[in-house]
Amino acid sequence: MTKFNKNYFIALLFLLLLGAGLIAPFTFLALQEDAEVVIPVVPKVVKKVVKKVEQPLHDVDLPDFAEIRDVKEKKRQFFAFIRPAVVAENAKILASRAEVERLIAQLTLEEPFTQEEHALVASLIKKYKVSKKFSLLRQLYELQLKIDVIPPALVLVQAANESAWGTSRFARIGLNFFGVWCYREGCGMVPGSRNSGAKHEVAAYDSVRIGVARYLHNINTNAAYKVFRSIRGQLREQNQPLAPEILATGLTRYSERGTDYVLELTEMIRHNRRYFTPEQR
Repeated sequence: MTKFNKNYFIALLFLLLLGAGLIAPFTFLALQEDAEVVIPVVPKVVKKVVKKVEQPLHDVDLPDFAEIRDVKEKKRQFFAFIRPAVVAENAKILASRAEVERLIAQLTLEEPFTQEEHALVASLIKKYKVSKKFSLLRQLYELQLKIDVIPPALVLVQAANESAWGTSRFARIGLNFFGVWCYREGCGMVPGSRNSGAKHEVAAYDSVRIGVARYLHNINTNAAYKVFRSIRGQLREQNQPLAPEILATGLTRYSERGTDYVLELTEMIRHNRRYFTPEQR
């Protein structure tokens, strides 16, 4: 083989090998086009959400009513827990009522009031929202209508109804067994179902007795319960007992359920009568 031919052959062989090296990878890839492509899966990191436990806004040792499985025992314990505050606050109201009745009798006899008695009337009409424009006698009669007790049986079944027998969030966290609202920011607990733009909160109390006192005062002063107070006043005038079933009819505006709410209360009074003492009935 001549030198030229030898060099030509070597050059040709080099080109063939180079061509094979460049083409082979693409040929291999072409053969793999129909093969299944496996995409590596990156594990998703799931963040564990820890639900924050709402702490009580009071220092009261509240029974865990939700853990009491026996229904009768739960009722006994619930009523026994609320009852002392109801009795104590009703007693305070009766004492104030007696003072008002004494002043009415004194005014009827045209006996002048002392400075202390005028101060007492002034503080009561402010507390119970009686108009200053009324005459002194009318102020006293308005106070007599508003300063009166609510039968414990009615108070107790309302507490049971509104707090789901002491298991509701508002009862556990804020000792609010009656669903009473407040309107100052931070005065209580924000309802989870509160409408957008609403400002009210469910009031929170430091003790059961304060909560009961606020409930009684609400019934005795709020314009929504004027019918309730009128029924109670008529029963007083007729020397009739303050029957809880009758008085419950004046609470249609306590709940959006209206008449159905009243019927539910009267049924609860009837079904739980065994748990009330004769005085409480």
